Amino acid sequence: MNNTNGRQSGIPDCVLITGATGGIGKALAREYAQAGSRTLILQGRDSRRLQEVESICTGLGARVVTQLLDVRDLNALTAWLEDISHREHPDLVIANAGVNINTGAEQQGESWDDVLRLLDVNVRAVFATVHGVLPAMRARGHGQIALVSSLAAWRGLPETPSYSASKAAVKVYGEAMRDGLAREGVRVNVIMPGYVESQMCFDMPGPKPFLWSAAKASRVIRQGLRSNKARISFPFPLNLGTFLLAVIHPAVSGWFLRRMGYGA
Repeated sequence: MNNTNGRQSGIPDCVLITGATGGIGKALAREYAQAGSRTLILQGRDSRRLQEVESICTGLGARVVTQLLDVRDLNALTAWLEDISHREHPDLVIANAGVNINTGAEQQGESWDDVLRLLDVNVRAVFATVHGVLPAMRARGHGQIALVSSLAAWRGLPETPSYSASKAAVKVYGEAMRDGLAREGVRVNVIMPGYVESQMCFDMPGPKPFLWSAAKASRVIRQGLRSNKARISFPFPLNLGTFLLAVIHPAVSGWFLRRMGYGA
């Protein structure tokens, strides 16, 4: 497959998205189909929702390859990624699969089993995705990998400590990998959304300021990836606020969070 024309136009010919059945994943699949990507490779673990996304993107003119897979099965995930990388040569891989947990309505705390499940999806599977697709990109001398973090990576929220920590790990990992791979022609970008309409977002406790639609978020993400921005973080007011919370003293940032309705 010749992907030169796609790279020159700024529209990747072949895009692989994990977690393609979630709010952002589904919107990204639609966004790239509308933009003119010829092949979409979509992973999910809900067959009905995966077929729904496939139908939408096929209707927009894209060729769609689906994979029903739980990313917690790291061996199966890696084997599939290595195989699909050699068969389809994805230009862009978006590691989007993620889950969230919280401390509960009475703030009783996160269960240990839930913490382990979250770390498997949000950290280990993201790292495994990079390792699965990177060898083929290195061999070709080009490619792009986008890792979905969160504005919660700037400063952990008391209701979602494990989620915040997992997204901080993804942020730091992505930034380090970007620098390490720059000379090899492989671009790495970190995506840090704020609150985006999705079931996962609605299930989160606490206020949700500056809530964006998934469609709006996907447009901003695609434009940021096209420009190869190191960090695609939005919306601006929330990004600035969470960044400032990260750099001031924790006692002060904790006070601000409580005043905003987060935590006890």
